[in-house]
Amino acid sequence: MNDCCIVGGGIIGLSLARELAGRGVKVRVLARGRGADTTSWAAAGIFPPAPLHAGISPNHALTAWSDTLHRLWSTDLEAETGIDNGLLPSGGLHLARSAAGLERLRADAARWRAQGAAADLFEARDVMACEPALAAGDGAGEILGGMLLREEMQLRPSRHLDALEASCRKRGVVFEEADVRQFVVRGTRVERAVTATGEITAGTWVLAAGSWTGGLAGAFGLPLDTRPIRGQIVLLRLPRPLITRIINRGLSYLVQRPDGRLLVGSTLEDVGFDPTTTPDTVTRLLGVVRSLLGELPGSVVERSWAGLRPGNADGNPTIGRIPDLDNAFVSAGHFRAGLHQSTGSAVLLADLMTGHPPHLDPASFAPGRPLPPEGTTPPESTADYLARTAAACD
Repeated sequence: MNDCCIVGGGIIGLSLARELAGRGVKVRVLARGRGADTTSWAAAGIFPPAPLHAGISPNHALTAWSDTLHRLWSTDLEAETGIDNGLLPSGGLHLARSAAGLERLRADAARWRAQGAAADLFEARDVMACEPALAAGDGAGEILGGMLLREEMQLRPSRHLDALEASCRKRGVVFEEADVRQFVVRGTRVERAVTATGEITAGTWVLAAGSWTGGLAGAFGLPLDTRPIRGQIVLLRLPRPLITRIINRGLSYLVQRPDGRLLVGSTLEDVGFDPTTTPDTVTRLLGVVRSLLGELPGSVVERSWAGLRPGNADGNPTIGRIPDLDNAFVSAGHFRAGLHQSTGSAVLLADLMTGHPPHLDPASFAPGRPLPPEGTTPPESTADYLARTAAACD
């Protein structure tokens, strides 16, 4: 029997597997496919600043702690596996092309500064001096100003996943491709999982299957709104890097890799479990590149893809033991912050599973916690985030 079976091979499952294995737990990871099939692989890897500050919300406190852990894990993973996950404090430049957009940037800058982050407001000429390549874009004349978040970072998700998997294997984690169909529960314990090819037993179970977690948790009577929110990305290969910082305009962003590749994203689409790209969206994203950087002769579209972000109902991921079950846990519902919050989520759940005092109060993330009534979701919930960001896009 395995000490622990984790259902899900994305960033949340792999991070927890590494943490538990490092504490001497025997771990098996059950995944429906390889890392390249996960939403984590499909992410852009943008980490906004995450300072600790007075009055910080539980969700932002998890992000701040995870941000610190990422810096430690990045060094440790490279030393352990030889893989550089590409964690880079590149900074993020946020653009405005309307008067309303400028007002939002001013408000955002004030909010970031109040939290202790460095936020510099730029006029249009300062934006061009900061990133000269923006002067070549079709919409260069529409850039009225910008805000530079110097502490914004980027990560290479594919490399990070590779490093995590390599670290897990070095620590004895076993990987198995399996599609879990149902669970067999006896009393207050999950006894085994039924897969397409047989049954698997374990002493402890963790559901960490991203957007699919809600469906699995329903078998235990735990309601989780991990509905999938699709995000599409296009990858370009450029003859050379053109920008040094992450460029953000409304919901769109450009992320330049040092090897010349350029990520262009993204979307927020409530379309169910459909991880495909659409021609109209790919065309629109390529239009974003032209509007910001011009025609880019010699560039090649390498590929496009989509990921399904797992939503949440109250702005917080769900992390902890499933009510009424002694040996079943869950970590899911991180929405757009899964990569960023993966380290803290792993350590928090590992602490709860192994009896260590948690770094954060787990109550705000506890499975089965009271959720806001329908129609009164708080600002950070998935539903409200979708409405707010769509309205703010300029």
